[in-house]
Amino acid sequence: MIHPSPPSQSRAEVLAESITEVPTRLGRLHVRSIGEGTPTILWSSMFVDSHTWDPVVPLLPSGRRYHLVDPPGLGASQALRAGSDIAEAADAATDLIRELGIRSPVDWVGNAFGGHVGFKLGARPGLLRSLVAVSSPTQPIPHALRTEINLLLPILRTVGPVGPVRSAILAGMLTDASVACGPIQRAVMEALERPSRRSMALAVRSFILNRVDVTAELAGLTVPSLFVASDDRGDWTPEDATAAAAIAADAQAVTIAAARTLIPLEQPEALALHVRSFWDRLARSRSHRAEKGRPH
Repeated sequence: MIHPSPPSQSRAEVLAESITEVPTRLGRLHVRSIGEGTPTILWSSMFVDSHTWDPVVPLLPSGRRYHLVDPPGLGASQALRAGSDIAEAADAATDLIRELGIRSPVDWVGNAFGGHVGFKLGARPGLLRSLVAVSSPTQPIPHALRTEINLLLPILRTVGPVGPVRSAILAGMLTDASVACGPIQRAVMEALERPSRRSMALAVRSFILNRVDVTAELAGLTVPSLFVASDDRGDWTPEDATAAAAIAADAQAVTIAAARTLIPLEQPEALALHVRSFWDRLARSRSHRAEKGRPH
């Protein structure tokens, strides 16, 4: 169950959810679905799972069917059996949309890894209606970070997210203030414990180390997009987000303060406000076009 905290408008009730194990080419994906209406998919970051969206969903509008996804190999989704990459994760996302029985374009909200998948889907006609990419760098990971991950990956694969691995993950995902916040740190640590060590290590190699530069692909986005940056992530600055938005045909960039990578956990109210505003703008635009198209 997702409990609103604080409640969004009149939605102070507990939000009931259903759980589905959805078959895809990268194994079964664990999906928690909430509400009824416009199909909306929320895909989380690396290392964590769909529970990072729990503070955000109660703050988003009703009239939507929210599908909260544990990405391949993470959370309660089926373990990865082999290496992959973000392009194949996007293929798995198309499987997900089809298996959920969704027949209309979806609104996609992705955090980090989820945004990278969204970049791929947004260039495929007919899949998405809109894209929100939250703290999702379009460049490959920096050399220094790649070196650090390669050094720590054997520890993660052998003994799990402990010691220096745990410290590096927390430092990369959260600000110091967020690490010091018990509920936020606990949400991350609980998510780290859900997948097997081998699956987590494969996911890191597949979706972080194998990440490629997609900056040039942004011009191919076919849907309105919102790029959300934080003020404390060195490899995806507000300036980076603004530059990326300038490449896409219909994109805007916003910045959320006092956050690093896991903006849905760190600043859920600010993120929900920007997402609602973006969706409201798109709804007004659709209404305006429909009005112009009516005979007078």
